Formats: sequence, C-alpha cells, structure tokens
Amino acid sequence: MGISERKERERTEMRKRIVDAAVQTFKEEGYEKVSIRNIADKIEYSPATLYLYYKDKDELLLDAQRDAFDQLAAAFRSINFAPDPFARLTQIMESYMAFAKAEPELYDLMFIMKAPMNAVENPEGWDNGDDAFEMLKQCVDDCIAHDCIRFTDAVVGAISVWGFAHGLVSLDLKCRFKPTHLRTEMIKESMDAATAAYLAQIKK
Repeated sequence: MGISERKERERTEMRKRIVDAAVQTFKEEGYEKVSIRNIADKIEYSPATLYLYYKDKDELLLDAQRDAFDQLAAAFRSINFAPDPFARLTQIMESYMAFAKAEPELYDLMFIMKAPMNAVENPEGWDNGDDAFEMLKQCVDDCIAHDCIRFTDAVVGAISVWGFAHGLVSLDLKCRFKPTHLRTEMIKESMDAATAAYLAQIKK
C-alpha cells in the first residue's frame, strides 16, 4: 500500500471514529451535547484535529445523518421479503416505522432536524438516504409492473408511501396522538387503511 492510500485509509478511519462518537452522543445525550469540542474529548483528540475533518457541528451532523440512513437501508436489506410485490411494500413500510420507534433520536436527525441540512450547499446534491429510497422506489416499481397498485409513476408512488408513513411516525414521536392510549391501534388502523387505498381496483 502506497503512502497516499495509507493516508486516505487513516483519514476514513478517523472520520468513522468521529461520526461514531457523534452518533452515540446524539442518541445518549441529545443535540446540545454534540459539539466539536465534546466529540474531541470523547475520542481523546484536540478540537483542532477534528476541525481538519469538519468545519462545524452541522457538517459533522450531516455525516452522522448519513450513517443513520445507512442503518435504515441495512434494516430494509435484512427483511425476509415476500414473493408478492405489494406484500414487500407493506414490509418496507412496517420496517420503516419499526426503525423510527427503535431509534427516535436518529429518526429526528434524519427527517426532522434542520441542523444537518444547513451543511448542504446544494439540495440537489444531498444524497443521504438514496440507498433506502431506491429500495422503496424499486418495490413500488415492481408493484406497478404487476398492476397491483394505483400509482403509475414509481417516484410519485414512493414519495406518497414514504410521506404517509413519515406523517404517522412524526405524530407518534412528537406525542401528537390523542387519546394517547389508543396510539398503537390508531397507527395500525391508519396503516391498514392506507394499504387498502394503495391497492389497485383493477387487481383481481
């Protein structure tokens, strides 16, 4: 391995250490505790060293957000998918909501917090989550190909499915369901109703 390759590997490993520490801090201690200085203390480096990798907190959170999206994509890939494409779509939606329930802090970082998006210079170039979204879009595309869904455009269908699930998750995480003791039942009934609405009437 040459010097340039070794330096690049060391740089990648260092960034991973920083991001891992940031994600752990965010989950355990909250947004306010994620700072260049605090993360430097955790991995026993000087803040000046971390500034060689990240110019500010928002840029660091953007990388932490990418790591969280990678976890969601991994959750999708771990699904034991059913043969029927519409059943697979339901499985993805259920996995998405289960991830949010298991990792509410990460979900907030991925979909709700503005801070990491401050580091995105061009929204068109923001690619965090592309892997997970592509799996959802492919599943919707398969549903369209098998005439089992109302949508005719895979991107529109994927955004619609995602948007519905995101709405339910956000209401849940931000404690907006009333009465709260019916929250679980309401989410399930809403998901079932959405699933029925997505089914194409032409399906026999």
